Amino acid sequence: MTNTATSAPPPFGRALCAMVTPFTEAGDLDLDGARLLAGRLVSEGCDGLVLSGTTGESPTTTDGEKSALVTAVREAVGDRVPIVSGVGTFDTRHTVELARQAEKAGADGVLVVSPYYSRPPQDALEAHFREVADASGLPLMLYDIPARTGTRIEPETMIRLAEHPRVVAVKDCSYDFLGAQKVLDRTDLAYYAGCDEHILALYAVGGAGYVSTVANVVPAQLRAILDAFEAGDTPVSARLQQRATPLIELMMAAGLPGTVTVKALLNSLGLPGGSVRAPLLPAGREAVGGLLAAYEQFVAG
Repeated sequence: MTNTATSAPPPFGRALCAMVTPFTEAGDLDLDGARLLAGRLVSEGCDGLVLSGTTGESPTTTDGEKSALVTAVREAVGDRVPIVSGVGTFDTRHTVELARQAEKAGADGVLVVSPYYSRPPQDALEAHFREVADASGLPLMLYDIPARTGTRIEPETMIRLAEHPRVVAVKDCSYDFLGAQKVLDRTDLAYYAGCDEHILALYAVGGAGYVSTVANVVPAQLRAILDAFEAGDTPVSARLQQRATPLIELMMAAGLPGTVTVKALLNSLGLPGGSVRAPLLPAGREAVGGLLAAYEQFVAG
């Protein structure tokens, strides 16, 4: 079946934030901060939240912390928006266990990244995702980010996986726009831009929306890109996307991980972020100054 802009509503909303995991200065999980941040994101335009992804520092949070985070955010946002919990690891058995825990904690879906480091071939990759999809009642968002995992989820593998009733969405960080369009043309998978510079481009060819790191600090402004396009004003939507480019570049492509740049901005703005966990290090003073200047210029319009 063909995925079009007029098909059924996306399963997890359109404007999703890949939320950071707030920590205290001592490095402990800050659940009060998570509640506050989640509430702000929803009130300012996010209609879905993705927890414990790359931006959420999932490799350095425990299984118990992941479950506690889902529970706390659910308390904060209620049933207003879907919550997707990252459960992907390099171990299929562990990923299955995390998917079941996420379901018990109250998640609406799970984000499953390709197993990293071991670089499984496509048949093994497909078997991994199918086993996770069979393990709980939650729908899956596949996470294709080969620059981090070392393994691409090839378009043909995506197309086969789309036949599974619980494989419903993709977070696309492949930088393969042709491949994304092939899958859009041949499946009903909801395709979410995982790279902020692709928000409008992917949406315009039938994508579902975005899962954004930058939305942690400018949720309303990124939502406006989709809203303008939906209203039929493509030139305005394009200008909004272009206006976001300097901030996106500084936050995502200037040498520091998105988690670091987001937390630097949130902390500077008096919002919940806190420390990052090793091996990440906080942004230096010069980097923070540049981020703040770009943020202020962007929000000033």
